[in-house]
Amino acid sequence: MIRVLIVDDSPVARALLKHILSSDPQIEVIGTANNGEEAIVFSENEKPDLITMDIIMPRMDGFQATRKIMEVTPVPILVVSASVKREEVEKTWRAVEAGAVGVLEKPSYADVGVPNGNAAKLVESVKVMSQVKTVRRWKKPSESGQIPSPQKILQQDRPKKNLKIVAIGASTGGPQALKQILSQLPKSFKLPVLIVQHIAPGFTEGFINWMNTASALPVCMASNGEQPRPGQVYVAPDFHHMRIGRNGKISLSADEQDNGIKPSVASLFGSVAEVYGSQAIGVLLTGMGRDGATELKLMKNKGAVTIAQDKESCLVFGMPGEAVKIGAAKYSLSPDKIAEMLGILAQ
Repeated sequence: MIRVLIVDDSPVARALLKHILSSDPQIEVIGTANNGEEAIVFSENEKPDLITMDIIMPRMDGFQATRKIMEVTPVPILVVSASVKREEVEKTWRAVEAGAVGVLEKPSYADVGVPNGNAAKLVESVKVMSQVKTVRRWKKPSESGQIPSPQKILQQDRPKKNLKIVAIGASTGGPQALKQILSQLPKSFKLPVLIVQHIAPGFTEGFINWMNTASALPVCMASNGEQPRPGQVYVAPDFHHMRIGRNGKISLSADEQDNGIKPSVASLFGSVAEVYGSQAIGVLLTGMGRDGATELKLMKNKGAVTIAQDKESCLVFGMPGEAVKIGAAKYSLSPDKIAEMLGILAQ
């Protein structure tokens, strides 16, 4: 059984979350808390396998509680937020920075029983996140000395191509990995970067703001028909696939979901493979499922440079693991080494 603590100041929200989670035979809700202070005490005494954390609460908010719990009794924390206020969205991403493993939109009663709805996503995420037993900290370069540096790798195997674009796909755990990668890319980075991050609707703008606090490159929401510019980072908006058109411009589409996901990494990688071929770099980061793995293989077959995040640094080795399994990734690296390799390749 997965033992869960629900933290929310709304009695209605607590009851709904308990109903949703308790409906699954593998999950046991062992308690609820009205605020962050109660959550800290309960976590210390009962040691839950996972905590669902609201953000805006009296006495102590979810960001402060997350930071304290991760310092004292680390446990996987899943932020479950209504995301209606700017303050709440900002504190949500601060909670992720403090160690929360993911962000989900708070379900409503209308979501119960809906396939791929917020209630179903909550149950699935709790099952996966409960397996993350400790707070993963990205390895520093000095801690991963057994792996050859990108400089040494590329001395023997430098692509002799005029690279023009970087496409990155990520899901669970992706925001933390992306922040580390973008924070290490130099301001002089010469390639446009297109990102599809699986994220709950309503949180994308806050995610972009959070990336901009660490990135020397400007990060923005992608716009339809926009020509990607060197040194600019573009993030796919809610409810739209992001592709590259034959004219080299960004194409946003509200087409049907791809394998239950929109935006999908598959859509981005597939279009980049067709338009740029060997002049592209594809990067698949941590996440549940297999979105983008097959299309990363297509990119590799077209001669692109393909990279998957390594298992040791992944919060969830689903998407990059599938890519490695089918031979789609030429390189398997941690976020710091991915950033180093991108910096070298863009020179």
